[in-house]
Amino acid sequence: MRIRDSVVVVTGASSGIGRATALRFARKGAVVVVAARREEALRSLVERCQRRGARALAVPTDMSDAEAVKRLAARTVAEFGRIDVWVNNAAVGFVAPFLDVPIEDFRRVIDVNVMGYFHGSRAALRQMRRQGSGVLVNVSSIVGEVPQPYTAAYSMSKAAVKALGVSLRSELFLDGLSTIKVSTVLPASIDTPYYRQAANYTGRELAPVPPVYAAERVARTIVDVARFPRREVAVGPLGKAFALQHKVMPRTTETLMAVLVRRTHLSRTRTAPRTPGNLYEPSAAPRDAEVSGGYGGRRRTARRRIVGAGVLAGAALAARRLRR
Repeated sequence: MRIRDSVVVVTGASSGIGRATALRFARKGAVVVVAARREEALRSLVERCQRRGARALAVPTDMSDAEAVKRLAARTVAEFGRIDVWVNNAAVGFVAPFLDVPIEDFRRVIDVNVMGYFHGSRAALRQMRRQGSGVLVNVSSIVGEVPQPYTAAYSMSKAAVKALGVSLRSELFLDGLSTIKVSTVLPASIDTPYYRQAANYTGRELAPVPPVYAAERVARTIVDVARFPRREVAVGPLGKAFALQHKVMPRTTETLMAVLVRRTHLSRTRTAPRTPGNLYEPSAAPRDAEVSGGYGGRRRTARRRIVGAGVLAGAALAARRLRR
């Protein structure tokens, strides 16, 4: 697909991967429609896209609201005539022992991360079927392949997103719609403000599990699959290695994931208050409306290299077993 002058909708665009993706599409000359709950963050993003010479439109949207998502699609078509690419990216999450999380918080994660993708996919595919072409990109996660402790709802939702992509591709095949593509992107651990915004009932400060990759890396992959669609793409070599290792050595991989989360995702020294985070209301902090969370997504420390070497070694062993 030609990116220049294509009409692209990016949800969850106020920060992190969504913001980076919108900026990259704008840099490539696309018309960008950005959606999220934070209107002020969207306005600043539109200004940045326009400074890159792109046309851009902000449409404040809660993706769990089906009618709001319909309005997002309708506004895009009314303004620009079509939808060439739709990126489902909006997500929320919590970190908590399974028995401690409030049931309403669990339900909210599913409403946004699963039903939000359902609403977005329906709105996008209805328009793409009318116009006869388009690319739907769903952002899942490596934890949809290898779930981690304390994030049951988030891991479940990302596995559901992966399954959604398979189901939609099957239906499009049966309907003979080869000009409409569905791609699923599975990022590894990414440097975004998510870890400050997530609901947290552990009593400990959160940080991404190393190695940490920059959000721009995911954005580059999303733009690439919009141009040359692929079924599923993992972002970050360690994430790919983890997924491969899990297929052949599930017990070892799950144990390693559990230990990594306990030792690196939850701070050993810094405490944090119990909070629902941005589950119900978006963060108002200016630093939470940025691409990076400040976790060093471009750096590789000695500890990260050691962790990475261990996972890659396990993946190499898994690959050998798989070949046998």
